[in-house]
This record gives sequence, C-alpha cells and structure tokens, in this order.
Amino acid sequence: MDQVSAADAFLRLVNIVAALRAPEGCPWDREQTIDTLKPYVLEETYEVLEAIDRHDHAAMREEIGDFLFEGVLIAQVEEETGHFSVADALTTVADKLVRRHPHVFAREQGEPTLDSAGAVVKRWEEIKAQERGGTPKTLLSGVPEALPSLARADQISRRAASVGFDWQRADDVVEKIEEEIEEIREVVAQAPRNHARLEEEVGDLLFAIANLSRKLGVEPETALRKANAKFTRRFTAMETRLRAEGREMNEMTLDELEADWKTTKSHETTKGTKRD
Repeated sequence: MDQVSAADAFLRLVNIVAALRAPEGCPWDREQTIDTLKPYVLEETYEVLEAIDRHDHAAMREEIGDFLFEGVLIAQVEEETGHFSVADALTTVADKLVRRHPHVFAREQGEPTLDSAGAVVKRWEEIKAQERGGTPKTLLSGVPEALPSLARADQISRRAASVGFDWQRADDVVEKIEEEIEEIREVVAQAPRNHARLEEEVGDLLFAIANLSRKLGVEPETALRKANAKFTRRFTAMETRLRAEGREMNEMTLDELEADWKTTKSHETTKGTKRD
C-alpha cells in the first residue's frame, strides 16, 4: 500500500465531507446540524474507548477515523453558517498546544524544564489563567458538565489535587469510603428511609471511589466499563446455560441463582478467561 501523508489524507476527508454537504451531495448529510450530530459524536467517542479497552488496533484505526469524520462534519456545518472552518479549528488547537507547552516550544526564552506530569498540569492551569486576562474563573469551572458523572468526578478531584487539596495516601481514601458506607448504613436503617439523604450519601460514596481510583492510578470510567463487560459476559453465559438445561431464571430462587453464578465464574476461571 502506498504511503499517504497525514496532510493529504486529512485534506481528502475534508473534501469528501464538503461533497457530502453540497447541494448535489447526500440528503442525510445535508440535513445534519450541530445539534443532530451530538449523539453520533458521543457514540463514536465510546466506540473509540471500547477499541482502546480491547487493545484492538485495527478497530482503533477505524473508530478514530469515524471520530475525526464527526469533527470534520461539524466544522463543515459551522463553515457553511459562517462561524469557523476546519482549518480555523486546527489552527486554534495547534496554537493552544504550542502556547501551553512553553517547556517544549519556548525553551530558548528561558522557560524552565518541567520534570513531572504534575508540574505540567500546574503550568497548564497557570497559562490558562493568564489567557483569561485576569477574568475571575474558578479552578473547577473548566470541567465540562456534559462529561459522564464518574469521569467528571475524576476530573474535579484531579483539579483539586493539583493545588494540594488531596489525601496523602490511598489508605486515607479507603477510610473515607468506609466512613461513607457507614453513613449509608445509618440511612438504610431508618424507617422510613430519607431518600434525599440516601441519594446524597451514595453520591458521596461514588465521589470517594473516583478519588481512590485516581490515587491508585486507575481510570474509573475504564474500570467501570470493564466491570460492566465482565458482569454482562458472565450473566449471559449463565442465562444461556440455564436455558440449554430447560430452566428459566425467573422461576429460580435467589440461592439457586447464586449457586449457578458461582458455577459460571468457576467455568470462566477453568478456561483461563479470568482469575477473579
């Protein structure tokens, strides 16, 4: 296969998208707006993440291409309405990356070397504050509200930790989690239960778990996706086996289901799929 430069490949994609949006182009693509494209952007984002989780490089190549297509399509819509072009968007992000990495691109100007990821994040936030021209803005205001809640909790805690507002050890977060669990137990034991309080305490527990993930170097959204996949795999295997045996789950007792769940896990371990 002939090697194609990234610039040539990207230009081809831009031209294809422009053709799709042209009057004689594709009716579906021509009908799209920035609002109708939102669910596709979200879908492609999660398909990229799923491919990364599997370390499926062929799938990553395809899904990243789909993700870039959505970005180019949105930029094309914006260009048609006179707001900005894909070139404007690329120039903006390139300029921002150079501006916010002076330790890489401005060393000749006496910019100090940053020797850790934490130092880079701190310098990044300092430059962002300078770019605002002194406009008051809080450290957490830049965390997108549209993020999934678990991912947003991770980002919020990272920003707070960047200025030293953090637990010293992961064990300290475990203690906080145990404290939150005790508070949930107190609410559960009440009669009648205070649903608003229960919701608050469960939220505090989830936030503490996101903090523990960060302290342990575990990305919580990825961890939860993998846990969801593991449960789905095992539950489906159990359901399939029971049906093959002529049994229906809704006709079984909880003890029977628990026993079959353990059997499913045991079969999975025997096959070498999982050790947990």
